[in-house]
Amino acid sequence: MNQREYRICTNCVMDTSDSLIRFDENGMCDHCHNYYESILPGWQHGMNSAAELEKILSVTKDYGKDKTFDCLMGISGGLDSSYLAYTAVKKWGLRPKFISIDTHWNLPVADENIQKITEGLGVEIERITVDWPEQKDLHKAFLKSGVPYQDNPQDLAIFAAFYNYAEENNFRYILNGGNHSTECIRAPVEWTHFNDMAQLRDIHRQFGTVPLKNYPLLGFFKKNLYYRYIKRIHIIKALDLIPYNKQEAIETLGREISYTPYQHKHYENRFTRFYEGYWLYNKFGFDHRRNHYSSLIVTKQISRDEVLEMLRNPPYDETLAMEDMDFICEELEMSKDEFLRLMQQPNKTWQDYRSNKTVIEFAIMMGRLFRMEKRNYR
Repeated sequence: MNQREYRICTNCVMDTSDSLIRFDENGMCDHCHNYYESILPGWQHGMNSAAELEKILSVTKDYGKDKTFDCLMGISGGLDSSYLAYTAVKKWGLRPKFISIDTHWNLPVADENIQKITEGLGVEIERITVDWPEQKDLHKAFLKSGVPYQDNPQDLAIFAAFYNYAEENNFRYILNGGNHSTECIRAPVEWTHFNDMAQLRDIHRQFGTVPLKNYPLLGFFKKNLYYRYIKRIHIIKALDLIPYNKQEAIETLGREISYTPYQHKHYENRFTRFYEGYWLYNKFGFDHRRNHYSSLIVTKQISRDEVLEMLRNPPYDETLAMEDMDFICEELEMSKDEFLRLMQQPNKTWQDYRSNKTVIEFAIMMGRLFRMEKRNYR
């Protein structure tokens, strides 16, 4: 797929597995330049945002003063949402409604962490289950399509179910665990083409067999225009408004609620672990650890030398990967031989199917113009 001479950034660990990466005369990549020039100046690790945070908390609490809850939060058992939940309740005095979107693939560590959070904070959580037969069929359709981004069937369902719940239950404010500290360097679109319902429908049309009657759907315009400007649903990335350090968050949650960490970002989900650690890595040569760790490098949470040493090894143990493959094949009701044949089929990209990418790129361009989006998108 990528015929360029191999190069790796001299500052982070993004490399030419991102086919559109650019380097300056010193070997620093455009991801790093984007961070230092577009993100860091206005963020400053959340250290100068106390007044903005106080204003947001005041508005949120005022909105919910006569309600049972003042905001909505999704809990996955992952670190970012767990630390945000702890901070929102224990430090900010918010009364969030917690929901968990069950897409079938949670590892025990995720469910255990969710239980520790809810019990430790003394709150209840509502679980929403995505229609499994329809999601299963969509997973199989995406595997047959040969595209890299196999997580879309559950990611899109999570976002759709979450926004739909907010609308149905009249929530105005949503706390979101997205943050610059651990996510300032975005995975290239060729690794993770997201939020494209036109592509999902085309892949399902070509390879799916089960009609999507109950699977939650959320188009780009409904999410970014209708919910934002008509329903006035506000997404609050509150972790950007405080100093947020990954290791300190792990230590705090471990001390306060016995939180259990896991190997890599998103590895609390079995399918995501396999898709990122095996499918992408072995079939396409994409390693999601690069953008995850690069975010930690530029935010000074880990050294580049440490990361280079870790990248010498595969994302996770081969024996465990084979166990995950067996489990996934069993759950999707497909043979291991069929799955391996799909691994060997020609690689495809977003360009091989119908796409809203032009519309999405225009919206991102406008978002960057008005400073609502600062990360690279390409």
